[in-house]
Amino acid sequence: MKIATWNINGVKARIDTVQDWLKETSPDIACFQEIKSVDENFPRQPFEDLGYNVETHGQKGFNGVALLSKSPLEDVQRGLPGNDSDEQARYIEASVSTEGGALRFGCLYLPNGNPLGTEKFPYKIDWMDRLIAHAKERLKDEVPFLLLGDYNVIPDPIDAKNPEGWVGDALYQPESRQRFRTLLNLGLTEAVRSCTEAPETYTFWDYQAGAWQKNNGIRIDHILMSAQATDRMTGCGIDKHVRGWEKPSDHVPVWVDLAA
Repeated sequence: MKIATWNINGVKARIDTVQDWLKETSPDIACFQEIKSVDENFPRQPFEDLGYNVETHGQKGFNGVALLSKSPLEDVQRGLPGNDSDEQARYIEASVSTEGGALRFGCLYLPNGNPLGTEKFPYKIDWMDRLIAHAKERLKDEVPFLLLGDYNVIPDPIDAKNPEGWVGDALYQPESRQRFRTLLNLGLTEAVRSCTEAPETYTFWDYQAGAWQKNNGIRIDHILMSAQATDRMTGCGIDKHVRGWEKPSDHVPVWVDLAA
């Protein structure tokens, strides 16, 4: 089964592009970030017409995450535990039943954290600490578990065309990168880097300054997998070509194949 993540940068602006990608690749599960839509206005019908069950956790104009699945979505959880006052729609989690048993996955849109020196960076770091705590709890269940999404973290210098240009950015701060490593040290495997160590492996190209044409990209969209999920991995990849489509998102889909 193919499980994918994609920051679509607005479902209404990208509806045709997203449908074209779903028709081309037919993932069993798709996790979307930055849907920028409240739940009641999310365009469910086009996706349901393609055979997907849909669950969303949205807010007006900003953020928002969605799950699409060809199998029924069970035990849906909206919001990242640890801060009941957090109103930003950045996390949704659910399970599906497979031949090999239950599979659980969380879709996340991690805070950007910029500009540094404002309240946005401490919010990012607190959110990552909550994610680490939640992942610890989920790993205790010893079921296949995946955390997919836009992490807004550049893990290593190899993950940016010009890493020196990101030194003053929240995506590349030591605190952000250290917490990403903490997630890995819990026993999670980073899908793409388990498949390739190739340089210039990116998932995001800015709309400005010809970044796409110059391949001036960064890798900030990640799939982390528990040991039980990793044991079932048969492949992974990045659908880079989608960035060249008409009206593209600045991110591209990342996916992993698991044995059913």
